Amino acid sequence: MNSLGTLQPFVTPTVKLSRLFDFPDLEIFAKLDLLQLAGSTKERTANGLIEDLLGSGQLRIGGMIVESTSGNLGIALARQCVVRGINFTAVVDENANPLALELMEAYGAKVDLVQTPADGNKLAARRRRVSELLAEHPGSVTTNQYGSPANPRAHFDTTMPEIIAGTGGNLDYLFVATSTTGTLLGCQQYVQKHGLSTKIVAVDSVGSVLFGGTAGTRRLPGLGAGILPELASWTKPDLIFQVEEIDMVRGCRRLAHYEGILAGASTGAIVAAMGALLPSLDKGSRVAFMVHDSGVPYLQTVYNDDWVRTALNVEPE
Repeated sequence: MNSLGTLQPFVTPTVKLSRLFDFPDLEIFAKLDLLQLAGSTKERTANGLIEDLLGSGQLRIGGMIVESTSGNLGIALARQCVVRGINFTAVVDENANPLALELMEAYGAKVDLVQTPADGNKLAARRRRVSELLAEHPGSVTTNQYGSPANPRAHFDTTMPEIIAGTGGNLDYLFVATSTTGTLLGCQQYVQKHGLSTKIVAVDSVGSVLFGGTAGTRRLPGLGAGILPELASWTKPDLIFQVEEIDMVRGCRRLAHYEGILAGASTGAIVAAMGALLPSLDKGSRVAFMVHDSGVPYLQTVYNDDWVRTALNVEPE
């Protein structure tokens, strides 16, 4: 059993929903990883990445981690580092939620803000800055969330087993939002290893280059990628949905208004994708989805009508 003094991520509940969609013949489950101490699934990722570095001897207590992050991993790394006595610098871009940056700093992290380059590729610019900081601080390391096998392993070991246990058995579909593709890959590997029939549904953002997408402007952090992460080459989702940002907004608000779950943009994208797929499913289908993070850092964006009108140039409802 976890206590507040332990490092391991919490086992979060998987709950059955009845109000989100009007499909009484389907079973819909939500994995509530917004209840992790750091507020997101990235608590699992951060713990796995750090433990891997400590176990290999690349990192020691008192050392320094530098990582590129759009927000959630930075918050989780900041929390995981402070309780271990490790220094942490988060390299972020202009899309990062101001509240997420404040949360990182509240845990004692340093925040290094990278300006958007001329080509608009924020992720590539962040990764270049990580390389610069590693060179400036001998002995520092990066967790390499984009390529480390410790990323999917964290979800193979914890996320997917908890979902199966929480839903009472095999599922027909599991919806997972994608960025590094670590969560998706870990769940996929678990399904394959255990011979499950669960279809993995990857939910991506329009403007992301994952799964053959075309690069474009993305205003909401935490979903999609501007360059292909190394882990993506191993992912083989059964279905792929690319979601417009306004539909992420509407998905978030639907989840909040119908189920009382305040989630972030990536979960809103999942709700939008579910709304597209569920009408075609057979009666009795069992579906689960990740509630990847809390909506609190998105109060000034996703849940703010003025921001939606200004940034997305459309009415939120």
